[in-house]
Amino acid sequence: MDDQLVGWLTTLDEDRLARVLANRRDAIVAPWPRRMDALAVRLTDDFAVMEVMRGLPLPPLELLQACLVVGGRPGEDDLARFLGVRTSEVVPWLDHLYDHALAWPGPDGRINLAPAVARWSTAPCGLGDPLDAFLGSWRLSPEGLRRICRNLRLPAQGGKRQMTARISALLSDSERLGALLGRAPYGTMELLDGFAWDGPIRTVSGDRFVTPGTPEKWALDHGLLFRGRWDLAEMPREVALALRGPDYHGPFTPCPPDLATVEAATDEAEHAMSLAAPHLLDRATTLLENIGKTPLPLLKNGGVGVREVKRLARETGCAEEETRLLLEVSAVARLIALNEHSERSEHAEHGGGANRGRPALGGAFPGFLAPTDRFDAWRLEDAPARLRVLLASWWRMERSSLRRVEERHPTVLGDDPSGETIARIRWAVFGVLAGIPEGRGFATLRELVQSVHWRAPMLDRELLDECAPAVLEEARLLGLAAGQALTSLGRALAALAAVAGHEGHAGVPEVEHDPALAERSAAALASARRTALFGADLTAVVTGPPSVELAALLDRAADREARSAASVWRFSRASVRRALDGGETAEALLAALAEVGTLPQPLAYLIRDVGRRHGEVTVFSVGCIIQGADPALLAEIAAHRSLAGLGLRLLAPTVLAGSASAGTTLAALREAGYAPVQPGDEPRADGRLVLLPGGRVAELERPAAVVSTGDVTDVSPGSPADPPPDPREHARRLLAGADATGPGRQTWAVIGRMATRLPVAQQSLLGCVVDRNVRAFITLSDGVTATVSHGELRSGVLDAWCEEAGDYLEFPLNEIASVTTAL
Repeated sequence: MDDQLVGWLTTLDEDRLARVLANRRDAIVAPWPRRMDALAVRLTDDFAVMEVMRGLPLPPLELLQACLVVGGRPGEDDLARFLGVRTSEVVPWLDHLYDHALAWPGPDGRINLAPAVARWSTAPCGLGDPLDAFLGSWRLSPEGLRRICRNLRLPAQGGKRQMTARISALLSDSERLGALLGRAPYGTMELLDGFAWDGPIRTVSGDRFVTPGTPEKWALDHGLLFRGRWDLAEMPREVALALRGPDYHGPFTPCPPDLATVEAATDEAEHAMSLAAPHLLDRATTLLENIGKTPLPLLKNGGVGVREVKRLARETGCAEEETRLLLEVSAVARLIALNEHSERSEHAEHGGGANRGRPALGGAFPGFLAPTDRFDAWRLEDAPARLRVLLASWWRMERSSLRRVEERHPTVLGDDPSGETIARIRWAVFGVLAGIPEGRGFATLRELVQSVHWRAPMLDRELLDECAPAVLEEARLLGLAAGQALTSLGRALAALAAVAGHEGHAGVPEVEHDPALAERSAAALASARRTALFGADLTAVVTGPPSVELAALLDRAADREARSAASVWRFSRASVRRALDGGETAEALLAALAEVGTLPQPLAYLIRDVGRRHGEVTVFSVGCIIQGADPALLAEIAAHRSLAGLGLRLLAPTVLAGSASAGTTLAALREAGYAPVQPGDEPRADGRLVLLPGGRVAELERPAAVVSTGDVTDVSPGSPADPPPDPREHARRLLAGADATGPGRQTWAVIGRMATRLPVAQQSLLGCVVDRNVRAFITLSDGVTATVSHGELRSGVLDAWCEEAGDYLEFPLNEIASVTTAL
């Protein structure tokens, strides 16, 4: 904990503190801090500081470097002198650092840095460690210091501190150092300039450092270079600055580089968006349905092979680039996954339940990708919600589908060592594009990349050059960009970089349920065609992008022949029979088609004729048997509307056969108000059965809260997210409790006196909950249990964070009956 930071935080008003917390939401995640000292600990956490630094633009990072080089606690004027600019140019970016709690002003106006900044900035401005770090090292003995002093013609008497001060004063002075270099061997200046401008650490020839008369040996003897290893040498910071000369100023780029723009018609961008969005949903659904019929094999070393990608593109009519992108987006969205659980395989083997028509993935198909239950849920969402799931998945995806390395795309779903950096590049590119005024687009990719580098300088520049074109190409396929500019859908997504989540999240409700993105996704799909032109030659033509619902209807009953500006389907006996096999009836199919266009007589005759002969003989699978003593009750269950999806049939007055599994049937019967039993079987509760397009039945869980397991957070589709932390509310709470004292030193005495129900070992564990924020599982005398941490003692109660309640609660100490370690 930094007392100076705590002191500064207590001086802030509500608005300024709320601004700090808005930039540092990592500091107010649950369990949120209740005191300024706890907040300061979170703000100065090493990894949290690094995460914030990665998101800073170039000017504040340059200021942090300058603070480290100037040393001590510099003032605003000191930084301005070192950078060669006016103080007024430094102040706004210093405020930016203050608002992120990476630096803060002291009462005297001088600047304090978070300690982690120095640990993460190893060579500020290309300079090495201070000279004191070398002269005061245990590797350099007092005799070694005296030898350097004699070589520099300085007095060698006194202690280590006095000799260090004399050496530092000489080597930090440009004039005195210049006079010293006047008697150096030939080649010394060239050697030292390399370290001063391209160092501070460089590879050396170790032999030359032990050979008398060489520039390397002379520099080593005079304290201008120090060797940490036989073949590596480093130049101290003060020496490099002195060699750079008094006219040297640290880098400072307060203004972004020029980004030339060109005209980009807004209406053309919106038209491109309205074409791309429905096409994206149509292709994604078709691709996932294809994988449902033929699971996608993986390579031995992971990923999907080029041959399979080409096959999938050919069978679905997708472009190869679309196929690559949609496969990876679908995997991040958990719409496809590797080797689904055994229940899915068992269902497929029996031809029933949620997986009718899907091959088993058990031992027969190891290492295959197949659609998940989440895909079934996704299909039941409305089109804008489905679109947002795909966009949110791409937004947090840690791969670049269309990136080219040595003129080749990476393996689809293969491991990418760049990982999260690719997602950060995506966010940075969109951040720059969103800053371009509407109606304009970037002129050249080179200038765009330069602007992105200024916005996020800690991103790898070579990787940025590789990924930026791929980000733009993927954005165009997703309807987020058109030409050289973002669409309105892309601008809505660009505003959500702070809540993008990461690939380990199965869903990110802050993105998927964002109001602005929801509005724009609905607008992107508003112009999709919802009607078709039916011809007497048994064709259906859709002039434009078909809506997802229209495409699904026509795909069920006809074969698609063309996918371009106009899509064409052709009906045949086989295609109509396929629709009827999937659960449609002839009359229902005719009614559905009539809603989207005028049906010619040949088509109506075809559907009715196929319908007359369909179902003359019925073959069905039995997933379970229901027995009962009351024939009337079984007849009632068989006729129950809400149980129609179970496929119940009377085999005898007291016997029903169903196509769903026993667990599914139990859950559905209980939901309908019946009380079935199956000894030894645990049914899944709160399930509901929904008939999906094509006649498949899916079991969907009701929306549940966000569940976290390890590093992977699972969010059921459609489930609302917990509201994000409110910085102003937390600022108000912290300021109200600013005078509260921290944990006292009487923890053990208070617990020993008040928690009389606990043995000594459990009292000690409870003390760790208070003093060390240990998690523990407590049980009260009335049987109530809770998982607690971050406790405080006050007035005979334990005031601690309760994980089950998601808030701080009070537990009377004399009512705590047991304390155990929480796993």
